[in-house]
Amino acid sequence: MSLWIPVTLAAASFQTARFMLQKTLSTVRLSATGATFARFLYSAPVIVLALAIYLWASGRGMPDLGLRFWLFAMLGGTTQIFATICVVALFKQRNFAVGITFKKTEVIQTALLGLVVLNDQISAGGWVAILLGLGAVLVLSRAPGSTGAWWLHLGNRASALGLGSGVLFACSAVSYRGASLELRDPDPVFRAAVTLACVVCFQLLSMGFWMLWRDRAELRAVWAARNTAAFVGLTSMGGSFCWFLAFTLQNAAYVKALGQVELLLSLLASTLVFHEKITAREIAGMGLLGLSILALVLTI
Repeated sequence: MSLWIPVTLAAASFQTARFMLQKTLSTVRLSATGATFARFLYSAPVIVLALAIYLWASGRGMPDLGLRFWLFAMLGGTTQIFATICVVALFKQRNFAVGITFKKTEVIQTALLGLVVLNDQISAGGWVAILLGLGAVLVLSRAPGSTGAWWLHLGNRASALGLGSGVLFACSAVSYRGASLELRDPDPVFRAAVTLACVVCFQLLSMGFWMLWRDRAELRAVWAARNTAAFVGLTSMGGSFCWFLAFTLQNAAYVKALGQVELLLSLLASTLVFHEKITAREIAGMGLLGLSILALVLTI
């Protein structure tokens, strides 16, 4: 089995754990911007410390970080910030399921962007698997009791946030892969760690200075929520490292497609941990998504 497959599955697992923590610890009240900044604030020190220990233990130095690396890293970091803000804002919308449907179009958008920017090729079988996964998302994303097809909701705020986050997440995924490929080191773990540390530090500093200038009250709120946000930050760190490593090893579109296993994990968590009911439609969607993931793994 190729290394990128278990790494991507680990990334999806970390991300599911993070959402479970956010659901369980829902007493914390932060704005979309504050919740986004908390991820970087409580994960950046650990990431930098881990990289420093690795460099010291291995006797290695930081690689040459050229202009193209920083352009990719800053573009990816900036688009991820805005994408995360969109998703957090989406949590507060009544049309959440419709918005998430549009967010999940990021897989196709990542494939197209990767083709244009990095010349990453997708096989015919890969496109079939991606489209199967999109079909599964459409089945899973329909809210219970909702009326009308999802495309009838194109004009609402949730749809705009979902589609916007999908575009931005696709851009960040391709940019992170581009940054990692700029590092000519043969060790993919080292490239992923360096890229992640640089990106998270950029995100922490850029958001921190902006909030210090425009929203100091929210900065205090993020610090007040540290007992909760710290755990969210740690699971976010684990997930981020695995995503970066997967992007280093494989085409970002394939990584995003396999990463949709997160939906299966979320439904299992909903049933087994939170004891929420699962519908026949969700079972059908899980089956279709499982088929798309199997098709993807067998194709590559």
